[in-house]
Amino acid sequence: MTLFGRTLGAEEIASLVFMSMTLVLWLFAFRGERRWARWFNHREAERKALREAAEKAETPRDPETPRGPWS
Repeated sequence: MTLFGRTLGAEEIASLVFMSMTLVLWLFAFRGERRWARWFNHREAERKALREAAEKAETPRDPETPRGPWS
C-alpha cells in the first residue's frame, strides 16, 4: 500500500488501524461523558426547581399582600 508516495509495510498499516480504533473508542467515550454531563445538569436543574417550589409553598403569605393583576 502506498500513502503519500511512501510504501507502507504490515507494521505501519497495523499501527494506523490501531490508532484509528483508539480514536473511535475515545470518541465514543467522550460522547458518553457528554451525555452523562447533560443528564446530570438536567437532573440538578429539576431538583433545584422542585426544592424552590417546595420552599415557596412552605413560606406563609401575608393576606394583606396583593396577589394578582386585579389587586
